[in-house]
Amino acid sequence: MKTIVALTMNPAIDKSSSVANVVAERKLYCKPPRFEPGGGGVNVCRAIKKLGGKSLLLYPAGGLTGQRLRELLDQEGLAHQPFPIEETLRESLVILEEATGQQYRFGMPGPQIHKKEWEGLLQKLAALEPFPDYLVASGSLPPGVPADFYAQVTLIAKSRGTKAIIDAAGEPLEHALREGVFLIKPNIREFRELVGKEMGGEQQIRDAAQRMVDDGRCQVMVISLGAAGALAISRDFAEHILSPTVPIASKVGAGDSMVAGIVLSLAKGKPLRESILFGVAAGTAAVMTPGTELCRKEDAERLYESMIAGG
Repeated sequence: MKTIVALTMNPAIDKSSSVANVVAERKLYCKPPRFEPGGGGVNVCRAIKKLGGKSLLLYPAGGLTGQRLRELLDQEGLAHQPFPIEETLRESLVILEEATGQQYRFGMPGPQIHKKEWEGLLQKLAALEPFPDYLVASGSLPPGVPADFYAQVTLIAKSRGTKAIIDAAGEPLEHALREGVFLIKPNIREFRELVGKEMGGEQQIRDAAQRMVDDGRCQVMVISLGAAGALAISRDFAEHILSPTVPIASKVGAGDSMVAGIVLSLAKGKPLRESILFGVAAGTAAVMTPGTELCRKEDAERLYESMIAGG
């Protein structure tokens, strides 16, 4: 199997709990919290492992939360290489209101990462031996990291013959696309922001995505449509892939699970379309799990088989 490295610059400790009702101006007593490693690339690696694969995680780590993150990653048996920074990593909070089933998600700001720190992490990435076949750069950029950081990551990957997968939004994604990446996975809101204009029907979205592929900004684009599945665009095909209908427990981690499913299938040598189908299945499987739990292998494989059988 080909090798995968995931890079995240803004990892977190995800704390999740539940409460009977969310009421303003009242002290609320939550259930015992659950702590998990979080952040874009972190969850991609976690989902890859849950799907039966292996990967390596690169990430900055500082302070007590950085130490706690390393411990949580060790507990899950993930291969990881932290890069020390001065400031403390962020935390995030997910609260489930039991009475309504609604989730309240609170993301804290990331640490300030200094120039010498993010440059050092790029050097660490460039010096990896052996270099991976697939490099996934995922998640937001914390303060201090320049908007063209993912573009620099893409250049390093391309210089080593590696396929760069960028799962980001806004200006960082725009910069990376100028260098020409292998695959991006925006959701529909992020894609509209990327194009910079409102688009009505699906055909307009397809046409705009196809232009970006034809212009060489990316080879493959998978636009997540939530419960409606995904639009997959390449130079060889354009297809609306419908996701199976499943009960929704939580949408946390669905996008990361989709990326994990795609890259793991590609690393196994599966064709592109089949890999995207498995990615959609993995993303759908993730919404079936509660809280911040990611996809389960058995769910993803069952959903994938049903999609294949359905054509």
